[in-house]
Amino acid sequence: MKVIGIETSCDETGVAIYDSDEGLIADLLFSQIELHQRYGGVVPEIASRDHIRKTLPMIHEALEKAGCTARDIDGIAYTAGPGLIGALLVGASIAKSLAIAWEIPALGIHHMEGHLLAANMAEQPPSYPFVALLVSGGHTQLMECRQQGDYQLLGESVDDAAGEAFDKVAKMLGLGYPGGPEIAKAAKDGDRNRFTFPRPMTNKPGLNFSFSGLKTFVLNTIYDLDHLERQDIADVACEFEDAVVDTIRIKCERALEHSGLNSLVIAGGVSANVHLRSVLDKMTRERGYQLFYPEAKLCTDNGAMIAYAGWQRLLAGQSESLDIHVRPRWPMDELESA
Repeated sequence: MKVIGIETSCDETGVAIYDSDEGLIADLLFSQIELHQRYGGVVPEIASRDHIRKTLPMIHEALEKAGCTARDIDGIAYTAGPGLIGALLVGASIAKSLAIAWEIPALGIHHMEGHLLAANMAEQPPSYPFVALLVSGGHTQLMECRQQGDYQLLGESVDDAAGEAFDKVAKMLGLGYPGGPEIAKAAKDGDRNRFTFPRPMTNKPGLNFSFSGLKTFVLNTIYDLDHLERQDIADVACEFEDAVVDTIRIKCERALEHSGLNSLVIAGGVSANVHLRSVLDKMTRERGYQLFYPEAKLCTDNGAMIAYAGWQRLLAGQSESLDIHVRPRWPMDELESA
């Protein structure tokens, strides 16, 4: 079975083809970062228009790279949510149109389930059940995963997601967009002993996150410095990254203890952060847990994870009508089991 995956939930256009016999046979990604950098964040209308320009040519290119024609494709998977509604509608409309033309099924995929299942494409995939940390620009969630589609929310951010906090703090420091890589780059030259930022919501029970207060603490620190020198930026970035990572570590450890499970899967754009991986790797090894994550290129939004998730659900016999439905908000625990 060959499945095309289309990802258009935000500011990256991803198209990939997954073959059940050969694995990933085409994987294309176009990032809109340069289009949005001047605004310091994603402009939904610009994102949607660029998906319109890029998606169909990328599908043709993917078919060519895979040595396939439309007749070889057995199904189309597209991101149905969560995400920017205009961007989602572009991918859904193209997927359903091709499904009609090629007389094959099209299936909407949950964006965060795509991130989660990307870990299954690694050489050593996790086995159910496990705890998952889904951490990206729009989400910071801890899930208990019993099987594909059987997810229980353990905790989530009550305000900004970790990725949003990285973007906003990077903007405060005069760094570029997206903020995660910029903060990580600046933090390499930082003094870890100069500042002490709070680890929000770690002094009370529960598995929810909050990064808004930490963001405000950083802003007040910057105001107190009056004029930011290069070393000031590095030191603030370093302690901010430490505070976010340490908070996530504490919550992940609690989630594993709470669930009684011994495997942790991390996925989503922020999971590519080297410091986060290092800290979680150390914690899991010391506590006798196992840590799993996708390779770095599959952590950001991409078509490969959508193609793979679509293949699994189509293989299980899941189907939907040709009506177009997208969901800008879509809790994972509302998904059907595959």
